[in-house]
Amino acid sequence: MKSIVQDRYGAAPEEVLRLAETVTPAMGPDEVLVRVHAASVDRGTWHAMAGLPYPVRTAGFGLRRPKISNPGRSLAGTVEAVGADVTGVDPGDEVFGIGGGAFAEYACVRPGKLSLKPANLSFGQAAAVPVSGLTALQAVRDQGRVRAGQSVLIVGASGGVGTFAVQIAKAYGAEVTAVCSASKADMVRAIGAERCIDYVREDFADGRDRYDVILDIGGNRRLSHLRRALTPKGRLVIVGGETDGRWLGGIDRQLRAHLLSPFVGQKLGTFIASENAADLVAIREIIESGKVTPVIDRTYPLSEVAAAVRHLLDGRTRGKLVITI
Repeated sequence: MKSIVQDRYGAAPEEVLRLAETVTPAMGPDEVLVRVHAASVDRGTWHAMAGLPYPVRTAGFGLRRPKISNPGRSLAGTVEAVGADVTGVDPGDEVFGIGGGAFAEYACVRPGKLSLKPANLSFGQAAAVPVSGLTALQAVRDQGRVRAGQSVLIVGASGGVGTFAVQIAKAYGAEVTAVCSASKADMVRAIGAERCIDYVREDFADGRDRYDVILDIGGNRRLSHLRRALTPKGRLVIVGGETDGRWLGGIDRQLRAHLLSPFVGQKLGTFIASENAADLVAIREIIESGKVTPVIDRTYPLSEVAAAVRHLLDGRTRGKLVITI
């Protein structure tokens, strides 16, 4: 089969990712073999590819070289075969989910990270959902605890996670203010944001407004700055926000939020998204209700995964980048 492979870590995708002929992965008794029709790129793709920050390597990705030679994760496709111990999934099912080696014609996925594809989405649209959509859902629903009538500020609203978060927060009845570049404001308004703040020209913490919930997806602002825009009992959820640090890469700010939270009235924190079938079902239901639609920036063929990752790194992406296979 055709697959993207990498033999070493590296920050430049065009230097470490290549298309090659490989064997179809051997399916275990508790796995599902999926014929992949589409996959998608997210920030985690780059972290797995680059092995940065260094703690990523100790989380099972390999210390000196990648244990998994294909950094793709989110996928959509058709079930080719199921393991002997798998129930509830049948060959021919159209599915979406999270599995290692998604930038390939076939991938093995555990059923606990798989769900039926939303009926109203194409395979390309569905592949855009799993990692970014689950992260947004859990940030809004579980960490932000967003309720109807609340004011929610989303920093980094135009990216992969951000475009899902705007729509999910709206689905929960919140009033959404988005922070993004002026060139992306029309798109963010089109998916539900009542107001857009241009981060180049405006300061959302200038004291004029305070928010019940802040989701910091794409910023690197100091905690003190974020807290100025939060109500006295508000909730700050650090979903992303990275630096070039090779050791911590922004994790230090997340740790400081956890340490400070018990001593202030505001709830400050971060989380690691849970990859599970139950939440894939939850977001599928929201999508099928018409309240959330994946925003697709560009689509690339499998041979151009490196170009897709480069486009992501350049910071111009609106929504998601999809790989067709």
